[in-house]
Amino acid sequence: MVKLNSQHLDAVFAALADPTRRAMLQHLEHGPCSVGELAGPFDMSFAGASKHVKVLEKAGLITREVQGRIHHCRLNATPMAEADAWLQRYRVFWNDRLDALEQALKDGD
Repeated sequence: MVKLNSQHLDAVFAALADPTRRAMLQHLEHGPCSVGELAGPFDMSFAGASKHVKVLEKAGLITREVQGRIHHCRLNATPMAEADAWLQRYRVFWNDRLDALEQALKDGD
């Protein structure tokens, strides 16, 4: 089982809670891009996009490389795997409940 840092997990879930940041991560699935490119699909300023990028970076979901005035962002999916590992125990909980419900329905026939 993956050992999870509570503060880090909080940062990941907080970053993923925003639909704009989730859309930015989806955009990065196709490869690195600049902050300006991430802001493009949204009606937001560069400064607004930069704030979202900082949240994603703090959560470890992206890395940023500065080349002159251009900030290139790259997806780092590892923290999502850590969040998924935390959620896994609840999948087991719900699967057990659904299996019990299925059995109860079969027994009721």
